[in-house]
Amino acid sequence: MLCRIPTEDLYVDDANGHVGRFHFSYGDYVAPSNEGFGVLDALNDFVVRPGEGFDTHRHEEVEIVSYCVQGELRHSDSMGSAAILRRGDVGYQCAGAGITHAEMNHSPDEHLRFVQILIRPNASGLPAGYRSHRYPAHARRNKWLRVASGRSVNGTLQISQDADIFISEVDKGARLTFAIPDERQVYLVCLEGSLAISGLGLKPGGAIKATGEAELSLEALEEAHLLMVEVASP
Repeated sequence: MLCRIPTEDLYVDDANGHVGRFHFSYGDYVAPSNEGFGVLDALNDFVVRPGEGFDTHRHEEVEIVSYCVQGELRHSDSMGSAAILRRGDVGYQCAGAGITHAEMNHSPDEHLRFVQILIRPNASGLPAGYRSHRYPAHARRNKWLRVASGRSVNGTLQISQDADIFISEVDKGARLTFAIPDERQVYLVCLEGSLAISGLGLKPGGAIKATGEAELSLEALEEAHLLMVEVASP
């Protein structure tokens, strides 16, 4: 079954310094009927004004994957890790029993857009840590690029959960498929551009839930930028 989530149906948090669009119940957005998607607990799409962001705050017992769509995301944490992510870069934070971190717009004059993905880990008290990776643009052009996985895959950030995260940038008119393994489900977000999946259209920010499907087949109606999370079915 395919379920379309239109952009206009997302919860919008218009806060001082940023605008967030929440795909699942999170923070001030309390929605018992929309509590995540398998082990995917949250997927938040933020646009942050220059010089603004999320000052030092605490997380525990969660894995956080941050994907930079536009601008410069500056990460720092209580373990001394620091990084600047740019378009296509991915950062991974394991909070373990507890860490503090900050995510700020590093640019003084450009907006930052990044997607924050929160995944429930497969155990409590995991070692806290941070890693990041820069992927070349050609590695995601008209194909799926796996950027994070619970399996050990060369060149992919390894997380502590049975989940996979993919990115793609698709040329206008190009078609792309994804075979969904048995007992798996997919949450796909159209970050930029527009596309059609089995007659369902997606505009920027919109999403598709695919459950009980064997394959996704999509066509980019204009140049499109996609993010997809694959997890085990409940």
